[in-house]
Formats: sequence, C-alpha cells, structure tokens
Amino acid sequence: MVLRVCVIGAGPSGMGTLAMFKKLAGQGLDVAVTCYEKQSKTGGLWNLTWRTGLDEFGEPVHCSQYRDLFSNGPKECLEFPEYTFADHFGKPIPSFPPRAVLEDYLRGYWRFHGVKESDVLCGHCVRNVRYEEGVFSVKVENLATQETTETEFDRLIVATGHFSTPNIPNFPGFNDFNGRLLHAHDFRNAREFTGKKVLCIGSSYSAEDIALQLAKFGAEHVTISYRTQPIGFAWPENIKEVPLLQRIEDKTCFFLDGTSEEIDAIILCTGYRMNFPFMPSEYKLDCGNIYFPPNLYRGVQWYGGAEGTKDADGNLFYLGMQDQFYTFTMFMMQGLWAAHVIKGLHCPPSPEECKKQIAECCEIQPRIAADCNAQIKAQTDYVQGLADDIGYKTNLDVSDLFYTWEGHKHDDIVTYRNQSFVSKYTGQVAPIHPVQWMVCFDDSLAGYLNCA
Repeated sequence: MVLRVCVIGAGPSGMGTLAMFKKLAGQGLDVAVTCYEKQSKTGGLWNLTWRTGLDEFGEPVHCSQYRDLFSNGPKECLEFPEYTFADHFGKPIPSFPPRAVLEDYLRGYWRFHGVKESDVLCGHCVRNVRYEEGVFSVKVENLATQETTETEFDRLIVATGHFSTPNIPNFPGFNDFNGRLLHAHDFRNAREFTGKKVLCIGSSYSAEDIALQLAKFGAEHVTISYRTQPIGFAWPENIKEVPLLQRIEDKTCFFLDGTSEEIDAIILCTGYRMNFPFMPSEYKLDCGNIYFPPNLYRGVQWYGGAEGTKDADGNLFYLGMQDQFYTFTMFMMQGLWAAHVIKGLHCPPSPEECKKQIAECCEIQPRIAADCNAQIKAQTDYVQGLADDIGYKTNLDVSDLFYTWEGHKHDDIVTYRNQSFVSKYTGQVAPIHPVQWMVCFDDSLAGYLNCA
C-alpha cells in the first residue's frame, strides 16, 4: 500500500517536510507526496515581491518581507546541523545576513536533500478540503488555467504558515487620517518614509525592526505605540515609545498618556491571524501567535479536543504554527517527526493520551507569556522532545546563543547585529562584517558575501 500524502504550502516548513520524506526514502511505509503552492515558485514568505494586496491572479499576496531586511537573530540559531552555512557558502560568514543570503541558504538545503522545484505544483491554490471516513478530498485550482481538480489523500499536512494574513485593528479617525496608512504586511521599502514622522502601532518584532529600519533610512522621527507594555530598549534619539493610540484628528495622533503628535504615516505592526480558508471549521487551527497551539499533539498532529472541533484520526498535521525563537531547525524537526509518524516509524500514544498532553502543554503558555528566557527554554525543550521521540541524535539546543543575543539587544538595540557568534556544528567563529548594520545599505547576496 502506498500512502497518499498532501502537503499544502512550499515555504520553509513545506519544503523542509519534502526534504525529510526524501531523507527517509526506503524506510517504513511507501508514500506518494503531492505538494501544492499557490505562488509561482517555492519559498513561502522568502519570495520578496513589490506586490501588495492581491497578486496577478487576484489571490492575497503572501509575502510579508521587505527590502533591506537583515536577520534579527544570529544565523547560528537556525543553522542546519547536516548542512551548515560554511557547507553552503564555502567559508564562514557574519552572524546577521540579509534576506537574500538566508533565502539562498534555504534553497541550498532543499537541493542538498534532493528536493527540486518540479516536486511542487506551483501556481496551484487549494480551495477546499473535506475529510470523510479517513480520506481527505482536496480541491485545487490551477491559477493560470482556472481548471479545478479534486484528489483524494490519506494524510494532509498544512504548511502555509501564519504570518501572511494581517491582523488589522481600527482606531477612531483612521478614515479621515490625511497620511499614509498601511499594515506591516505591505511594508516594502523604508526609503519611502525618509524625512517623515512615522507611528508604528505594536510592540513585538515587526514594530521593533521596522522602527529601526525607518531610523536607518532617515525618517525624521519614529513613535512606537504599545498596548500593554513598552518594548523597553534603549532606542536612538529619533525613536520613542508611548502608550496606545486613542484617536486621530487630521494628522494629529492622541495617546493614552495625554500626549499628542503630528504624524505623516502610520504602520500597523499588529501581527497576523491564523487563516486556513480551505479547511473545514471543525479541523481548522484557530489561535493567536503562541508557543503551544491547541489541538496539536507535539505541536504538529491534530487531535480535536476543543469545543467545535473533531478528530481526524491522527491523519492531519499542521507545521510551523508556533510563535518562534527556533525557526529552520524547528521546522526541520516538525517535518521529520511528521514523516516518521506517517511512514509508521514512530507511533504516538493513544488519542486520549495525546489530548491529555496537549492540555498540559497549553497550561505552560500563560506561565511563559512575559518571560523571553522562559520562552526560549520552553521551545528548546519542545524541539529536543521532537528529536527524542524519533531518535534524532544531534543536539539542537542553541538556547545559550538565544540568551546571549537577547542580552546584546538590551545592551544596544542599534548595534546587536554587529556581534559575532560561534557555530554549534562547525565551531567556527563568524567574522565581523566590515560595514556596521546601521550604515550597511547593500542587502544583495553578492554584495554581502563579497564583503564577508
């Protein structure tokens, strides 16, 4: 018997899963894997595009990345053990590379495992999924031809990510604001705001990085408006934090502490929403950006236990749906874990025990909500737990690097990207880039590597 496996999405999680099925070729049950991707090529969020809103087919644009985006964490924290940055580039490179360098590394990793573009049906958008009697019926549209097909599968892996559907709040006066108003999802180039006074609403990674980008590219002033608590870094002179926006009159923004400012542009750094319009409601993941999503055993395998959900007999998987300190290596382990389960190489406990462990994990979430060190520890334990389940021997614990990185950010939020880290897997010390991040305006692959 050949198990028919459907993977929806060909970003880091989806492509990483294809790589893991390749890795396990010849082991366990035979599988036939079909991967659908609505974009014209693989890569997920890493496909930088000028487009915002809708793409050429009228589909929502997936990309949330922007020009001049550099890694906001050390590359040593996301390095694959079996395919290091030194393996890919042939030399050590600095710890905080730009987007193009990380994308190139990802694509090299997929090639290393034998995954090709032709393994994915790009330009194919999943429209509907039904699950009946152990079988998934997946309806897919070829966006170029508008032809629709329906195919049956035994297992379904959802790997579409959760950082592409903006969470957009409303504030009094938005309709009449006489300036530029956008969500971070549509932010593409900080140069647009040179000389402008910009308000960023939000207090997480998007607000942090976009505020720094704006300062780097010459915004006159950046104000960060927070809902619950400030980010709290020692910002440069032209960045400050204020409590939550209350209302807008013309271009004047009024804040909870009674202060006000004239603003030229507002960027909503307010996060993203889970969005799986193709999934039936009873099998749809629905939660915020948290470390322990509900209904997912080991954060991967669906066991509907919450009200309004149903079981899928262990045949449904969601990958990459957590809040993230770990990224590439976590996606790798989730894909490898799911591939082990699907191929019969690892047997999870009973559904009752899985649901019990899901509930126990959900109880951890409020205890770590405001403590980044506790979040790092919890996710380290999570990734190591996946590895232990399937007998993966390489130690993936890079928590010491995360703790050091957090310390660097609190020491100086402007210069933390100028620091150097040591690869856990090669022992090599990353060189210091000769151009400090705040004045490095070349984010190209060639430009960065030529300087490294």
